Amino acid sequence: ERVGADIEAVRHGIGSDPRIGWHFIYPGAGYGGSCFPKDVQALERTARQHGYGAQVLEAVEAVNARQKTKLFELIERHFAGHVEGKTFAVWGLAFKPNTDDMREASSRTLLQQLWAAGAKVRAHDPEAMDEAQRIFGQRADLVFCETPEAALDGADALVVITEWKAFWSPDFDAMKRALRMGVVFDGRNVYDPKEVEDAGLAYYGIGRGRSLRRLGH
Repeated sequence: ERVGADIEAVRHGIGSDPRIGWHFIYPGAGYGGSCFPKDVQALERTARQHGYGAQVLEAVEAVNARQKTKLFELIERHFAGHVEGKTFAVWGLAFKPNTDDMREASSRTLLQQLWAAGAKVRAHDPEAMDEAQRIFGQRADLVFCETPEAALDGADALVVITEWKAFWSPDFDAMKRALRMGVVFDGRNVYDPKEVEDAGLAYYGIGRGRSLRRLGH
């Protein structure tokens, strides 16, 4: 990002090496779930118990925790710190598609940051809304919406944090009409930035140099 590079070009270059491949090198807003976080932590703790500092595992943990704050960092910088009073449509709550599991989900970090800043959330997830209701309870600053489109109604900006297939091909022109401030924060790099921007929306992705250029970096 800082040098203006696009992670998609980097990803394709790295993935062309057959020893690495394409399957798991997707940038995003951090990983969650019940297994991977727990396993990394357990391996790092076991190493420490045996007098060995597993620096790579320690770094994985630290970077993932930092990555979960990336979307809010972009949001705060886009709005020049004036997040209070804004309403955000959030597409996705589960830690990955095709589950209702929200354990260690990046959405939990984002929502807590938005609420702490005085923002409201209109959220949609195809499966995880009941689980989110159980976790967060009734809140005046959280509305669950039956469709992705309903989440956009009255929202200033959209944040995509789980790459459900239902979110892959939205009507960007309709999105532009619905969002009061016309900006998309794409936490999984689902969208083509040019397609979004051609619809008149501002676009921010993960590891995409154009995002920081727009912020003046």
